[in-house]
Amino acid sequence: MAKILVIDDEENIRKTLDEILSDEAHEVVSAGDGNQGLRALKEELPDVVLLDIQLPGRDGLEILQEIKSSGVDCEVIMISGHGTIEAAIKAIRLGAYHFLQKPLAMVEVKQNVRHAAEAKLQRDELQSLKEKEGNRYRIVGTGSAVERMEQQIAKVAPTPGRVLITGQSGSGKELVAYAIHRQSQRASGPFVKINCAAIPQNLIESELFGHERGSFTGAVSLKKGKFETAHLGTLFLDEIGDMDLNTQTKVLRVIQEGEFERVGGIKTIKVDVRIVAATHRDLEAMIAARTFREDLYYRLNVVPIRVPTLAERTEDIPALAQYFLELYCAENSMAKKSFASEALSLLCARTYKGNIRELKNIVERAAILTEAPVISAAALQALIEIKQEANMSLFTRTRPLNQAKDELERVYVQTQLELNEWNIPRTADLLDMQRTNLHRKIKQLGIER
Repeated sequence: MAKILVIDDEENIRKTLDEILSDEAHEVVSAGDGNQGLRALKEELPDVVLLDIQLPGRDGLEILQEIKSSGVDCEVIMISGHGTIEAAIKAIRLGAYHFLQKPLAMVEVKQNVRHAAEAKLQRDELQSLKEKEGNRYRIVGTGSAVERMEQQIAKVAPTPGRVLITGQSGSGKELVAYAIHRQSQRASGPFVKINCAAIPQNLIESELFGHERGSFTGAVSLKKGKFETAHLGTLFLDEIGDMDLNTQTKVLRVIQEGEFERVGGIKTIKVDVRIVAATHRDLEAMIAARTFREDLYYRLNVVPIRVPTLAERTEDIPALAQYFLELYCAENSMAKKSFASEALSLLCARTYKGNIRELKNIVERAAILTEAPVISAAALQALIEIKQEANMSLFTRTRPLNQAKDELERVYVQTQLELNEWNIPRTADLLDMQRTNLHRKIKQLGIER
């Protein structure tokens, strides 16, 4: 159902449109002249306006211009008893959705109103998604470390320069990448991300460059890669330090020449993409070890941005904790909750090896397990101690050494998985294990998410 505003000086037209559109489950508001219509526009905030082009006192095209400059987001369908091609073209150029001639064909009216309402709904849904995405990717904090980082973002974002974001795992590198995109001239384009550590080496080229049908076993159809998808937007290459040398060479070519071929293809595809890369690794050490290309490093590292650890921005912990709590409750349709000041002090006193990701994990656990609208320090401490006691019991209970080793290994692996939000490639990397071995270990130890 949509809200429809009819602006027409003919009462019988208003009445007829009211009846047929109400039968379509729309809410209809009517006005007999332009001034009444503009007042109704601001009061009712309609989704669709049916506007007569010939109104007493004021021209319908003039009213159309005022509607478009009013700030009210709606579609406008012009109607006229003396329509001309010139008038229709002018109306469309001024932003009208469609132009209908009297006598009105009611089937055509209903169809156009439905399509206009759907267009408005799609726009609303897209805006809602953008707002949710913007909220999810918001950089929270007012401390000096964050302020310096945001100043860097503001300087580099409007430029075409490539950015290399460095920082520990869990510090928020993806948030920085998204902020750069949102503040850039490419903000209306796509923001495409790929975690280079999460893609098996034999599939990374297909993910980045796409593939042609039949290019390898399982390639049953043509697939566009991330570079193609990110055309006229931003491509975020997360954990670039985990990319193999062969793929690094091909990425370097795209940076230098702006072109590539899909896997199994011969057609050269040109793209216009801004690359933002991130890593927790020491790329200069990798260059010395010949595991990362020096020329690619300097191409990516035009503007370096380092993301501070949570230990460097402890003053932001209260704001971060409350933000994560509100976000989790909103996304999971839970009643609003907040932290007592003592609980926030408790969070500030902790150390976080997993940085912001670990803090977020604790906050979400509190949101789930605490029923009170205000989470007290005692409730929070109890949640933390439950986990600590479970870990300490490994050392206070007597049992065979092999069994104790297994339990210690299970707790350690599970803790690392939780700190990394069950990101298998990242956890395997930190544990210095092959991903397949980590999967096997999870199954062997009976670890469940």
